[in-house]
Amino acid sequence: MPRLPHPAPSREIAIELEGQTIPCREGDSVASALIAAGEHVFARSVKYHRPRGPWCMTGECSHCLMRVDGLPNVFTCRTRVRPGMRIERQNAFPSAEHDVFRAIDFLFPKGLDHHEMFAGVPVAEQVMAKVARHLAGLGLLPEKEAPPRLPHETLEVPVAIAGAGPAGLAAARELSNLGVRFLVLERETEPGGRLRYGAVGPKDPPLSAFAQVSSFGALRLCTTIIGLYDDERGRYLAAVEETADGPRLLKVYAQRFLIATGGHPTMWPFVNNDIPGVYSARAIATLIRRDGVLPARSFALVGTGPELYDLSRLIVAHGAAVEVIVDVAADPPEDAPHRSLRGEALKAHGRTGVRGFSFRPLNGRNERVDCDAVGVCVPASPAFELASQGGAEVELSEAHQTFRVRADEDGFTAGPGISVAGDVLGQMTAAQAADSGARAARAIARVLGAVGGAR
Repeated sequence: MPRLPHPAPSREIAIELEGQTIPCREGDSVASALIAAGEHVFARSVKYHRPRGPWCMTGECSHCLMRVDGLPNVFTCRTRVRPGMRIERQNAFPSAEHDVFRAIDFLFPKGLDHHEMFAGVPVAEQVMAKVARHLAGLGLLPEKEAPPRLPHETLEVPVAIAGAGPAGLAAARELSNLGVRFLVLERETEPGGRLRYGAVGPKDPPLSAFAQVSSFGALRLCTTIIGLYDDERGRYLAAVEETADGPRLLKVYAQRFLIATGGHPTMWPFVNNDIPGVYSARAIATLIRRDGVLPARSFALVGTGPELYDLSRLIVAHGAAVEVIVDVAADPPEDAPHRSLRGEALKAHGRTGVRGFSFRPLNGRNERVDCDAVGVCVPASPAFELASQGGAEVELSEAHQTFRVRADEDGFTAGPGISVAGDVLGQMTAAQAADSGARAARAIARVLGAVGGAR
């Protein structure tokens, strides 16, 4: 796939994919390096052995899991390349391209229930159970034992912020201006969220507006939050920070927690929506903006909302074609680019990769376009899990057609010490997310000031 100019010069290195040398750039993710080399089938699904390739590029699906240097089930979208790194595909025999077990998908078109297959049939039941146990599991065991764990680190701050997207950064800026100490935890290598890696619209705030974290706060990058817990000392965020010496557990105690974890990419139902070459909108934008990789030369886009059209402009600006934009919920705006229409998504064509896309215009007949990829851009599903673990209530929002965290206008929830901001409240623009983050930060500062814990 086409390589785009990279904003920072990087050294050329090589990794190995099942004996094949793959050239890449230092700083690439394993997934982006393989896509740039034209490799799209990363593994096979566990049950039906359908081909799998990256979908979200955020580590929130399992489609890019591969064996890396003898370690199975590695999220290749979140793993940086190293010289000489060994990559292998999983769940296939003898290879992912020619997996003999793919016959399962054709032999059982209506589904396979291995729990009841041959149940009650003498001998056959035992044989089936043995075969199922042998084929079960995800990947093979690691080649060697895990290294010794690093000692954990304990931190204590008045305010802990989960997420450095528009909401989290706006909250950090507001707390800094108010003189309140805080710590921001972010799993990416750089802060900014959709402002850095997404398809930015003309009304979104510039990333430069959140460029500084003053002496009142700190930012921990490459740090993935794994839970919110309580012990005899109080409530804390548990997170894993990737360091040069390996992963380290962090325990972050705080008086107040602001959850700004955004949302999960949402799939839209159509036939073959799981084959390689079907990407979430933010995966495409991330590949272009973060990794400098154009994942296809021609796209079909399906979804709804302003981000759908912003993504189209981003793709075209980097030299690819958009064959059609299918808005599944509304008439396209008057200034919509390319061929835009309201309609229904029907099917992605292809077996191990996208070769075309079928759709039905509103009150029209089925049509098909040739393309190399399908981008799915529908409102994200709020990442409410962490807030819910902290005691926040979750409700079904009819307006957003999804579950979200219940909070008041200042972001306070039913969870003790838990505030929320951004997309965990429901899909919103980057500007709206930033406003909610700033508003929540001011409310937190008022509470801390009342108990004398701001500094």
